[in-house]
Amino acid sequence: MRKVDLVQGEFYHIFNRGNSKQIIFKDQKDYERFVRILFIANSENNFKFRDALLKGYSVDRGNSLVSIGAWCLMPNHFHLLIKENGEGGISKFMQKLTTAYSMYFNTKYSRTGGLFEGRFKSAHIDDDRYLKYIFSYINLNPVKLIDSDWKEKGIKNKKLSIDFLYNYKFSSFLDFLGIIRKESAILDQKSFPKYFPTGDSFKSEILEWINFEVK
Repeated sequence: MRKVDLVQGEFYHIFNRGNSKQIIFKDQKDYERFVRILFIANSENNFKFRDALLKGYSVDRGNSLVSIGAWCLMPNHFHLLIKENGEGGISKFMQKLTTAYSMYFNTKYSRTGGLFEGRFKSAHIDDDRYLKYIFSYINLNPVKLIDSDWKEKGIKNKKLSIDFLYNYKFSSFLDFLGIIRKESAILDQKSFPKYFPTGDSFKSEILEWINFEVK
């Protein structure tokens, strides 16, 4: 049984990782495939994924199952900020997302069995301050790839960390900066509080969060 009920109109931090903490993204193509599925799976329609993937971000999805506010992929796990749009929307979306990616991954690497560590985990976000924090938390997560204990001990090289985030494609960080790219279609920012009305306001928030001097 799920410990957290998924209620329409509420916000959730969704996350899952590879079974036994195994790597789920082995190369750039794996990341890119998951990101495209992240867009395509968010639909009430049932697609032939092979055909939909060819169309990419131009596919007509119809009504979406959920609203995605932020996302981030890491080598052995992923984070999503999601709003439940309708009854069962998150569960349907996550099933489509993880099933489609698992089938791709198992075929590519000639493996069998479950790729992910059971059902996805969810944390209900019922506080405005917590919701704003989750935006920063998810988009800053990739810093762990170059500075694994920065949250506990502080960032060793703040400029390097910011430069890394600017060059990391597999999160929504660039979308919040206002950079135009096809992956921006994944987000539904109008369904979330407008904490960061401009790219500059988001940048300032992120820099303040890691105690980086704003210039």
